[in-house]
Amino acid sequence: MTQPLLSELLDKALASRVTLFDARHESALRLFSGFSEGKPNLVVDLYAQTILFYNYADNPEQTSSLIQEAKEFYQNHLPWLKAGLVKTRNAKSADEKRGRVLFGTELDHKIKEHNIWYTIDLTLNQDASFYLDTRNLRRWILENTKGKTVLNAFAYTGSLGVAALAGGASRVIQLDRNRSFLNAAKESYSLNSFPIHKQDFIASDFFAQVAKFKRTDERFDCVFIDPPFFSTSPKGTVNQISESARLINKVRPLINDGGSLIAINNALYVSGREYMQTLEALCEDGYLKIKELIPVPDDVTGYLETRIGKPITDPAPFNHSTKIAILDVKRKNLTPKDD
Repeated sequence: MTQPLLSELLDKALASRVTLFDARHESALRLFSGFSEGKPNLVVDLYAQTILFYNYADNPEQTSSLIQEAKEFYQNHLPWLKAGLVKTRNAKSADEKRGRVLFGTELDHKIKEHNIWYTIDLTLNQDASFYLDTRNLRRWILENTKGKTVLNAFAYTGSLGVAALAGGASRVIQLDRNRSFLNAAKESYSLNSFPIHKQDFIASDFFAQVAKFKRTDERFDCVFIDPPFFSTSPKGTVNQISESARLINKVRPLINDGGSLIAINNALYVSGREYMQTLEALCEDGYLKIKELIPVPDDVTGYLETRIGKPITDPAPFNHSTKIAILDVKRKNLTPKDD
């Protein structure tokens, strides 16, 4: 069977996303999800008028010609693009991993989603400082956090917390080990004229800070946990493959009766069925209940008419390896085990 040309795949993907473009070119979306749309080593994202190419090849040189072809395709079809950047996942240098400019000089520094501004720093990290796969979750947060107190654990650049404030949350704590990530969150606050309370931005280890919250009996109406795939610190280890239940149990005592826990697992090799089994086991005592699963947007997963092949692991009943669940919380009379 003849493999389709890259230009054919890009053209079909672009046509499927035409309704996502805004007139002022301020939004962010995935233009091409190569994992599911025919070129596993290539992903293309759009942040306002800056296009971002990801080279995921084990041998990056193998994909460099594809990126050049994709660059020419998009410059031809989206003539309003002002800059392009390529991130090479398996590059030898940290600078190449964070991003090398392909064309243009001024990268965009903000995007608008659901009428909210978010600061972006496209070379801050190996990713783009803003996760497209949680767009639908940010919509849910906007609609469900009015008047609530919120803890955004593993906040990164704080987008979930920004959405909560925009939705009318009474207080949002942004917790992350990296102060530079939290500074990006503060910039998003400024873009939206949200007040910045320094005590609500906590640069600390997750395990240490959760223990402190427990000692001071601090509780929240809503807690988000969107941990990295794997990380370690002197206080503990985050492992999305084997320890999702432990992380959820860590934060359960912090949530008010009738509150919500938003749990995200982005481990590619954890199937949807496995993660659901983890959540269902946690719900057996009756103090947690799965309320809702939040799908990842179609531009990230690829559309029905553009998908080619099958994912590495079956995400069902989720629609992507980023598995997002909303859990209702009922408090126990006694503090549940943390480990």
